[in-house]
Amino acid sequence: MKKNQLTAIIALVLSGSLAAQTDDVNIKQTDDANQDNVENMDGMKVWGTKVQSTSLAINEEDITIKQADHLSDLLRSLPGVDVGGAHSLNQRINIRGLDDKDLAITIDGAVQNTYMYHHAGNLQIHADILKSVEVQVGTNSVINGGLGGAVKFETKEAKDLLSYGQQFGGRIQGSFADNDSTGGSVSVFGQLSDDVDFLGYYNYVDRDNYTVGGGKILGKDGLVVNDTGEVKGLAGRTKDALIKLGWDISPLQRLELGIESYEDAGNYSFRPDMGLATDIAIADSLGLPLTYPTQFTRDTYTLNHEMDLGDSTVLKTAVYYNNSELMRDESGIAAVFPDSSSLIQGEAKNTGFNVLGQTGLSFGLQHDLTYGVEMIDYETSYSQDGSMVSGEDATNYALYIEDRISWDNGISLTPGVRFDSYDVNSTIVNKTFDDVTFGLAFEYNANRLSFKLSSTQLFKGPELAEVFIGAGLNDTTNPDIKAETGANHQMSFTYQADHGFDFGATLFKTEVDDYIYEYADDNIGNLTIDGYELYVHHKAGNLSTMLSHAAQDSELSAFSDYSDFEGARLDRSIGDSTNLSFDYQMPDYNMHWHWNTQYIGALSAQADLDELNNPKKSYTVHNISMKWYPQNQLKGLELTLGVDNLFDKHYASHASRTGDSFHPRFGDLHLTDYEPGRNAKVTIAYKF
Repeated sequence: MKKNQLTAIIALVLSGSLAAQTDDVNIKQTDDANQDNVENMDGMKVWGTKVQSTSLAINEEDITIKQADHLSDLLRSLPGVDVGGAHSLNQRINIRGLDDKDLAITIDGAVQNTYMYHHAGNLQIHADILKSVEVQVGTNSVINGGLGGAVKFETKEAKDLLSYGQQFGGRIQGSFADNDSTGGSVSVFGQLSDDVDFLGYYNYVDRDNYTVGGGKILGKDGLVVNDTGEVKGLAGRTKDALIKLGWDISPLQRLELGIESYEDAGNYSFRPDMGLATDIAIADSLGLPLTYPTQFTRDTYTLNHEMDLGDSTVLKTAVYYNNSELMRDESGIAAVFPDSSSLIQGEAKNTGFNVLGQTGLSFGLQHDLTYGVEMIDYETSYSQDGSMVSGEDATNYALYIEDRISWDNGISLTPGVRFDSYDVNSTIVNKTFDDVTFGLAFEYNANRLSFKLSSTQLFKGPELAEVFIGAGLNDTTNPDIKAETGANHQMSFTYQADHGFDFGATLFKTEVDDYIYEYADDNIGNLTIDGYELYVHHKAGNLSTMLSHAAQDSELSAFSDYSDFEGARLDRSIGDSTNLSFDYQMPDYNMHWHWNTQYIGALSAQADLDELNNPKKSYTVHNISMKWYPQNQLKGLELTLGVDNLFDKHYASHASRTGDSFHPRFGDLHLTDYEPGRNAKVTIAYKF
């Protein structure tokens, strides 16, 4: 899809929005809106992020108290979910061991999946800008593509920030962390008229090189490679700006335009996902600099339209354009190797639209239909010293429908079908892959019990090549490569017991046939991931306690040509993880206290798909924080204090790069990407 096609679609949505406006729509008022007004008459709305997964939900207040500066602060407490990568360029969402390349990720409906660089993450966004995060742990519906699940980010909007009776408002915020960053944000929002609202938001974070727990950086065999504990190659600044304009065309129809611009720039290490020990070994071996001027930018343009058509039908449409660029000044390399380029640039563009409809029908039984269409066009390019060298493209179309059929006795059955057509034009393969996949779920709800059993087929075509190292420039043609297929099977239940208890559990098995190994550009075998997730929540008075646990195991049944991978696990396997959180409210003092403990169990040495055979150490990390709203003294003021990694633990997330390897030129390499040590944080915000 080219830009003129995008313009045509936007015009079509606008014209359709206006045509659908009728007199009877204008006079409808909803009870929900009136109820929201009543509930917010006495106080300011919370500035935070609502996080919800298919396992559990975490409210805005519980998230904002964490002073989230990294996606891990938002998502690590969800069973089955982790975020690897301590560097700002290397935020990698991990669900059940699968990273973000195998997940369906969107921001305000705009697809973000782009394989930019294997030493960096594929999603860059600052946590503070988010209104909500919805995580589907495992693909358990035909509505979402992806092998391992879906993550839907939604940014803030003015209507969620204005208090009852308020027409204009704003918020300023400043933050400080002693290990080692400062930041701030400013936002303005309001009603330009009864029907039109706007939001302007800007956030920045200045980062220096943090210090790891224990104050020393270790290399292979526990040898000290840096006795100060400072991880060099992290210093830089991230900036995230958002403009949103919303138009309530009628009480049943809304149009929203969003423009977001994200930038992360600094003198960064060459391989942001690897530890300092590796950076030092390679730089010293070749006589190269340790850091390089680097800049990542992402610009996302979205037009979202939502319309209630009456007769229990709601239609949501998103049209978007997403452009990501990664640039690095490699003149330090060119000075040593004259044939090298001085400036490297990779660019990825995603352009598309999606339409989601929901309709309730009653004829004999209750039918809740969900249906939609998606189209996305991918374009990548690789440039050296300002000249484009190579590029690839692909287009994916999808249609889906599912029907939740409900009986009066609490039983429901949800069949679904999805059709995908993926046309890829890359160095590896030039071909159209298509498939019809099915899903079926059985659910039983009775009083406080909910039980669900589901099975969903999977499909994913071969993705475009990594952008930043050539966009297919050095790949080998493989016309026989197959699409990845398979199925995800899940059984889950939740129960609301007496005395404030509720708990739930999920048992799953994911099978991925013809798994594609990115470094071979080929199908290497059939992958199996199985495990479980569970949680227990208890609320007694002002104290809320949440305990969750997740376990997963992965194993590859390798094809004969790749027998060396037989029995290998995913290289970002998390293993067993346990989270325990306590939240205590003191309403008389407008205070909220929070304690979180995360325990990650050890993984024994085993061959993995990173061609390593390393164990992963267990670790326990404690975080504490408190939030105070001095409403009587100064309404609108918020003070948040906290300490992450309270006991200065020396550790690395299992979802990050870990372990040791040997390179014939550089020698022994210690790859572990260590997390920050103890980090005291303070945030002061004022909302007016």
